Amino acid sequence: MARQKYPHVNIANKYARDVVAGRIAACVFVQLACQRHLDELKREKQKNFIYRFDRAAGEDVCYFAELFPHVKGKWAGTNIHLQPWQCFILVVAFGWKRKSDGLRRFREIFALVPRKNGKSVLGAIIALYLTFADGEAGAEGYTGATTEKQAWEVFGPARQMALRTPAFLEHYGVEVHAKRLVSLNSNSWLEPLIGKPGDGSSPHCSIVDEYHEHKTPDLYDTMVTGMGARTQPMQAVISTAGTNLKGPCKVKQKEAEKVLRGELTNEELFVIIFTIDDTDDWQDLEVWKKANPNYGVSVQEDFLIRMHRDAMQLASKQNIIRCKHLNQWMNADVAWMNMVEFNKTADSSLDISVFSHLDAYGAVDLSSKIDLASLGIAFEYEEVVYGFYRYYLPRRTINLPENHHYQQWRHEGWLIEAGEAVIDYSFIEQDLLNFARMLNFAVVGYDPYQATQFATRMMDQGLPMVEIPHTVKNLSEPMKELEGRVLSGKFKHDGNPITTFCFSNVVAHVDKKDNIYPNKEFHENKIDGAVVTIMNMNRIIVGPPEYETEIENAFREL
Repeated sequence: MARQKYPHVNIANKYARDVVAGRIAACVFVQLACQRHLDELKREKQKNFIYRFDRAAGEDVCYFAELFPHVKGKWAGTNIHLQPWQCFILVVAFGWKRKSDGLRRFREIFALVPRKNGKSVLGAIIALYLTFADGEAGAEGYTGATTEKQAWEVFGPARQMALRTPAFLEHYGVEVHAKRLVSLNSNSWLEPLIGKPGDGSSPHCSIVDEYHEHKTPDLYDTMVTGMGARTQPMQAVISTAGTNLKGPCKVKQKEAEKVLRGELTNEELFVIIFTIDDTDDWQDLEVWKKANPNYGVSVQEDFLIRMHRDAMQLASKQNIIRCKHLNQWMNADVAWMNMVEFNKTADSSLDISVFSHLDAYGAVDLSSKIDLASLGIAFEYEEVVYGFYRYYLPRRTINLPENHHYQQWRHEGWLIEAGEAVIDYSFIEQDLLNFARMLNFAVVGYDPYQATQFATRMMDQGLPMVEIPHTVKNLSEPMKELEGRVLSGKFKHDGNPITTFCFSNVVAHVDKKDNIYPNKEFHENKIDGAVVTIMNMNRIIVGPPEYETEIENAFREL
């Protein structure tokens, strides 16, 4: 059988045809990217079409890519084998040329690819090729990001790929340094970059990784303007979606989508966006294949099944999973608790005196003097956490016309009227002291921002008060633990409806490290009952102060 002249080009073109024909599941933006390429192949011979498709150029970059080894995961040490979608990106982005001078057509790549699909490897290949194999003397290549760690997500694999390919180092005269690759043959270099390049920089290659984390377009814009002296430079944004709906990445995506739809003309911008369609039901696992082009390759099916399960069950994880694995732009604040499951945790028959032989974990959230204050007491018995609650408001707040729910809860005995215009903390102090006579408090947590004087008075009465500042460090893991306990049936509470009301008002703010923090969706929402429960869970995880000290001492002795 005769060897194909352009095997990767053939794979890329077949991928495009299969996507357009519906043989490969793909969202509308991948379909439009493929249709754009196929349409332009038909226009290639028209005199008024100013571009031509250089199959040799498209093949060359793919051949170059497969000379390098994987450096992570189960394929580490084996040579890269490009998947059809990767061939399509490289072949199209590098294969189209201007008829007038033979220079490359596309000067920008905008590729939105979900996590675990090998986008860092793709970025590393592009960076190495442009910097050292593109025939550009004195080429400057940068892998740019907002942090050093993120800048190394592309530079690190590129450096390792180079180190493990002696033929590449010899052929291009490349030396590998700690933070730079340098070619003595062409006086070119590749290095990571945090923030803007210097005024004297003249990039030939710029890889902007995780653009969704950038608050401003400064790095992107500076790179583009610095490329003015180059004949065929390229800037590649290879990112996932994010949560900053007003950030530069989302703005760039809107432009990119308009280019694909034909609403905006930019012949030098190559676009491909892997996601699901607006009309798709994200809960249908089958549509996840659209967003994950390496489904079954680097993205294992069982991994996505786990992510799908977590997104279905854990409200706090839903947005971040959809964002990172379906490339859907999501708000950073998400619903936290699965309230269907939480409603099953109420048990008004619980008697706090039954737990008097156990360690009690207390927490107070005093809020403001005219707002809801709460006292929560928790016990852990046979891996189940049991919660008991007291809530306080001043008379005037309860009697406001809009507060019928408070009036009802006062009538039913769930809400304590404490003071006239402002909360009289002596009601809370007395309740806490009464409980202390009956229970064995291991700790009583409080936020020093709100309750320092209160805590001092309680310490004078002999209660073991412990500061629990409301920080991500103190609240994230307890929130996750509490959510898991609710779903597994290992949390019960005394049936106070205010507790359910508070939990239903919590949204979880998710940061880029997947930490979560309790927020209110609206200012008037009350979340105090959930907050004291999270504080209780903090102490259940950490243990009493003596136990915490033992752990710290053990680590110091290591």
